[in-house]
Amino acid sequence: MDKRLIVTLAAAVLLGGVATGYTALSGAAPEDAARSVPAGAGPRLMVLSNGKLSTVSRSDPAGSREVTEQRCDRAYSAAGTISCLRPVGALKAGELAVLDSDLKELKTVPLTGFPNRTRVSASGRMVAWTLFVDGHSYAANGFSTSTGILDTKTGALVTSLEEFAVEGMPQRPVDTNYWGVTFTSDDNRFYATMSTGGHRYLLEGDFAARKVKPLGLDDVECPSLSPDGTRIAYKKAVDGDPQKGWRVSVLDLATRKVTELAETRSVDDQPAWVDDRTVAYGIQRDDGLNDVWAVPADGSGAPAVLVPEASSPAPIT
Repeated sequence: MDKRLIVTLAAAVLLGGVATGYTALSGAAPEDAARSVPAGAGPRLMVLSNGKLSTVSRSDPAGSREVTEQRCDRAYSAAGTISCLRPVGALKAGELAVLDSDLKELKTVPLTGFPNRTRVSASGRMVAWTLFVDGHSYAANGFSTSTGILDTKTGALVTSLEEFAVEGMPQRPVDTNYWGVTFTSDDNRFYATMSTGGHRYLLEGDFAARKVKPLGLDDVECPSLSPDGTRIAYKKAVDGDPQKGWRVSVLDLATRKVTELAETRSVDDQPAWVDDRTVAYGIQRDDGLNDVWAVPADGSGAPAVLVPEASSPAPIT
């Protein structure tokens, strides 16, 4: 069984009371866990608490949280659309569930592989996901990924970016992998990582044209576009070697200037922008749980825990 799945299951068994405790802190009885993502309560962050969709106030992210009963391995939210990569079980395959803010199921897509990344475009229209099909780490040799995109408005579904043409490559290399999609504001263009020949490139994609274009920037993994559309936060392999870990960095798209952020630990996550000034990400602790950390996007300051015992941060309003 995949090590990541074993850790997830073990954490759920050992820490089954965590979600109930958070619900009680929010003022609800344990049996009255929230059945929807709260709205109209000011700016909030959606996170996963012990694998359950939850929200916290952005003004007090370490405080009480609303915990739902919806379980996900990875999640993201924007404009009332929630992408939930549901867990893979011993007798159950994984799936993408697209939910509204009331957790009503709008669409499900059966998947094969272990959930790894997901993103929703700012408008809530486009949903992307990445799975590990073989292997469970981007630092390992021989891993294989599958990355797809769903247009929730038209129903157009691309189950693998390997279906797209690659500009400048008449024939796609057999070792190509894609992961870590992030959408632009027009709901058509996107950025992602493409690996081939031992290199990991930033690429720009065109969903309508079904094509991608490498941008000539190496070691750009798991990109995340800033709210103002000018910068990309990403993880960068230390000395170009993923086995040495990753450094969270920010790329200015206009000048191509790279700023390494103040977080010096290895971060194996797709960063999320809390706002135009702050980048958040998950780091796993020695006990197998995750904390959401945050750091200024300009390279100043120092990393600090944003939401303890949580993962998959996403700003919501």
